[in-house]
Amino acid sequence: MFYIKQELPINDRIRAKEVQLISEKGEKLGVKSLTEAIKIAEEKDLDVVLVAANSKPPVCKLMNYGKYKFEQSKREKEAKKKQKTLEIKEIRITPNIEEHDFGFKSKNARKFLQDGNKVKITVRFRGRELNNVKAGEAVLNKFIEALEDVGTVERKPKLEGRNMFIMLAKKA
Repeated sequence: MFYIKQELPINDRIRAKEVQLISEKGEKLGVKSLTEAIKIAEEKDLDVVLVAANSKPPVCKLMNYGKYKFEQSKREKEAKKKQKTLEIKEIRITPNIEEHDFGFKSKNARKFLQDGNKVKITVRFRGRELNNVKAGEAVLNKFIEALEDVGTVERKPKLEGRNMFIMLAKKA
């Protein structure tokens, strides 16, 4: 469900005694008392909607508020459809990765980058592998070289605990 970010006061909920009234077509009708404005709105089967509360006197507009809310939610849905969500895909490897596995993982990473996602490649060190961090760094650098035509390095190899990782993003 979509909601208007801020509910606008309408008709009896408006607290001002006098308002600057604008017609549904955008023409200024002048300063009117609130009761007079509501009477004009009822004759035209519309609502008095407070659009600028901070001005002196407050500005109100004649409109069909239900229709306005519906169109606003429709616009929000359209804006949400056009938004591109960015995902981070993670690929986990070990420092002593075989050549075939490396090819398979780099092919997947290439596909993720071409789809516009970011790729996080993580080398997990187990047991004594942590003594040989250079091997993991070498594997990550090999990934960077293999994917340099489609991606750029966003974050250099970084060791955090038992994991070392890099971030790759699609080339502009």
